Amino acid sequence: MTPEEVRLQQDRDRTAYWKRWGPYLSERQWGTVREDYSPYGSAWDYFSHEQSRSRTYRWGEDGIAGISDSRQRLCFAIALWNGNDPILKERLFGLTGSEGNHGEDVKEYYFYLDNTPTHSYMKCLYKYPQQAFPYAQLVEGNRNRSKNEPEFELLDTEIFAENRYFDVFVEYAKASPEDILIQVAIANRGSEAHTLHLLPTLWFRNTWDWDSESEKPFIKVVDEKEFAVVEAAHPTLGTRWLYCESGSDLLFTDNETNYDRLFGVPNKSPYVKDGINDYVAQGQQDAVNSDRIGTKFAAHYQLSIAPGETKTIRLRLSDVATVAEPFGAEFTHLFDTRKQEADEFYGRINPFPMSEDERNIQRQAFAGLLWSKQYYHYVVQDWLNGDSGQPQPPPERKAGRNREWSHLFSEDILSMPDKWEYPWFAAWDLAFHLIPLVVIDPDFAKMQLDRLTREWYMQPNGQLPAYEWAFSDVNPPVQAWAALRVYQIEQKFYGRKDRQFLQRVFHKLLLNFTWWVNRKDVAGKNVFQGGFLGLDNIGVFDRSKELPTGGYLNQADGTSWMGMYCLNMLAIALELAKEDNSYEDIASKFFEHFLYIADAIDGIGDANIALWNDEDGFYYDALQLPHGQQLPLKVRSMVGLIPLYAVTVLELETLEQFPGFKKRMQWFIQNRPDLKNNVACMETPGTGARRLLSIVYGAKLRRILQRMLDEDEFFSPHGIRAISKYHQEHPYVLECPGESYYVHYEPAESTTGLFGGNSNWRGPIWFPVNYLIIEALWQFHSYFGDQFKVECPTGSGRKMTLREVAIALSHRLVALFEQNESGQRPLYGGLETFQSDPHWRNYILFHEYFHGDNGSGLGASHQTGWTGLVAAMILQNAEHRAQGG
Repeated sequence: MTPEEVRLQQDRDRTAYWKRWGPYLSERQWGTVREDYSPYGSAWDYFSHEQSRSRTYRWGEDGIAGISDSRQRLCFAIALWNGNDPILKERLFGLTGSEGNHGEDVKEYYFYLDNTPTHSYMKCLYKYPQQAFPYAQLVEGNRNRSKNEPEFELLDTEIFAENRYFDVFVEYAKASPEDILIQVAIANRGSEAHTLHLLPTLWFRNTWDWDSESEKPFIKVVDEKEFAVVEAAHPTLGTRWLYCESGSDLLFTDNETNYDRLFGVPNKSPYVKDGINDYVAQGQQDAVNSDRIGTKFAAHYQLSIAPGETKTIRLRLSDVATVAEPFGAEFTHLFDTRKQEADEFYGRINPFPMSEDERNIQRQAFAGLLWSKQYYHYVVQDWLNGDSGQPQPPPERKAGRNREWSHLFSEDILSMPDKWEYPWFAAWDLAFHLIPLVVIDPDFAKMQLDRLTREWYMQPNGQLPAYEWAFSDVNPPVQAWAALRVYQIEQKFYGRKDRQFLQRVFHKLLLNFTWWVNRKDVAGKNVFQGGFLGLDNIGVFDRSKELPTGGYLNQADGTSWMGMYCLNMLAIALELAKEDNSYEDIASKFFEHFLYIADAIDGIGDANIALWNDEDGFYYDALQLPHGQQLPLKVRSMVGLIPLYAVTVLELETLEQFPGFKKRMQWFIQNRPDLKNNVACMETPGTGARRLLSIVYGAKLRRILQRMLDEDEFFSPHGIRAISKYHQEHPYVLECPGESYYVHYEPAESTTGLFGGNSNWRGPIWFPVNYLIIEALWQFHSYFGDQFKVECPTGSGRKMTLREVAIALSHRLVALFEQNESGQRPLYGGLETFQSDPHWRNYILFHEYFHGDNGSGLGASHQTGWTGLVAAMILQNAEHRAQGG
């Protein structure tokens, strides 16, 4: 094993807690649901960025390039001041949902450059302007733009003109699980000398104001000879010591709310959360504690940095009280060693030949996934009822958001979609995070699914929490797929079959499957609804709300997701049956249920509910109107491609191994021929005598692929679009009494306010749904083999096997990030700074989604979560090349 794998093993065996400290600090705690105690759920307005420097948080902390312990008792991050800003740069700035012309959006430039699963080595970069940060200009610039215009970004302000900025590199290296070396290197990219105030900050999360029985911790000076040492003592964490390289002033205050500034009432403490800010940026000498004790501390370095010069400050956070030489030769050697070990670990993960550009993209994708781990604390019962010694929440809260989730108790390290824009878990996002995460840290990947299905997350009725903004919303049921893939990938890379994990999650998902069947099949006909299902504005109208026409919506995607769910549960049951034949029975149950769903979606048994349109060769959602008529909503969208996902291939040896399952399967084939007509080829052997279960088969498969691979419809140079480009010239229109509803092809940002307007499924490219298409194509190829070919792209005359189509699609997605022949990365479009500047061009942002025509990055800029799937794609592509594929 590599040294990093040894550390992972030690953490797994609980002989050394290498993961106790990590990048668990949020990048935005303000404006979240957890911190919202307003009457009507206006989280962004209730706790704003303007308040965040002065107001303590209840449920977590935020900072720049920060770390904390796994319960976020003690936090460390950097703060900066360029001498011109009105406030310290202690946290990242961005627009709230109501301020941005395309919803909430971070307006900073920062990059996750490296990280290992135990966080033994971490590195990130923050780009800090030398002139006053343009807070007001960013707000005003976006306010003055319509939804038909792009967002007004930080580069648009010209704040980085003539390279007037600092590159601030923050690195961490662990000497032991509790001894963390910290290095901050600041490079002046401008042409003039400039002073930067660097304030490495250590503070305790305020728990004492919310719990009267909680003992208050403290930080104080213990030494100032060759270097400064401060002691941080906490009643449950114990004591840590922060060693600071000489040359700084030591500033102390308390992590207490500044009630006087915010609300005009007296403060409980003379020293408050923004005391260090007021001392440095406002010159208020009495704002910090001259006794040099408190619950928040910063070492204040004033660095004059010449043009092109880099200055480095070193610190050390340790459980050792007397480190004789904290910054000696060992310090540099350890950083070099941990970097080398990180290279060795990722070389073991991906030993295949690839370009340096690919390796750089993959490394930053893995880094982003690991940096996006966050301490997530939310006890809904306490949030609803309020805390002792605090003002009671408004009574409207009891009838508002998440009231039916009072059982939910979260205090875990979870994988976040984006630590600024989405600093909360999302059930279906999380499933996709696990595919690259399991490659590098199977234990963490499994823990994520384990938590999500635990009784303190999952509703007693079996529903899984969707996401913090509304736990009761419904996300696609992809957890069974994720559990199976995690199990399989761990076996492939590490040779371990964690059947206990698979069994535990399977039992909980049985409850969730039952919830879907009982709650989301209105007519009891195996055609499902589900609501928006994570696809936000893809529908003609908001699919999660009451329909303007009355009635309900039969959803092609909802029904297909359930078909996929059946097949994933079938596959898991057969795997578990290898050691416990009682699972054969439940496998038969899911086989049967799948046939009923596949029959229903095509309307074979009841033509009145068919979602397949034979004239168009496509699946559509359909309005079930109150008087009984069904109206297909003929939008060519991802909704009609999701039926491809419901596919699995059964090996002949699997059928022979389970005679009970095979017997019951054959009974259905013989006695219910109506259920297999165009559903699944269970009698005709495929390649290697395999058998296929699929919603889409034969002529239907060819017709759907013909549309999907048409470059004038779905097949962009950069992946599969969420809506066909056909709708650019042919918008879909639904006339309702008093209003008309339109769906256009919109390849970039949303031009409507549907779902807040901060994401768009009406044309752009989204990684998660593309990834599942690739997996489905591989499944189909494993059955049909090389004899089954389609034209790709449609109309090109070029015939490809489905394996070759899957690989081609994967290459198109990866190419979004790669430099092309002209040295340009498609995701950066016309951003010349990112395309050509040597200090920008090799840093990668992993956007939420991508322009349907030119591939430029859109939406949240750090959603390494599911866009981090590119790390897995690069690995798969490299493996295929090495195997001659």
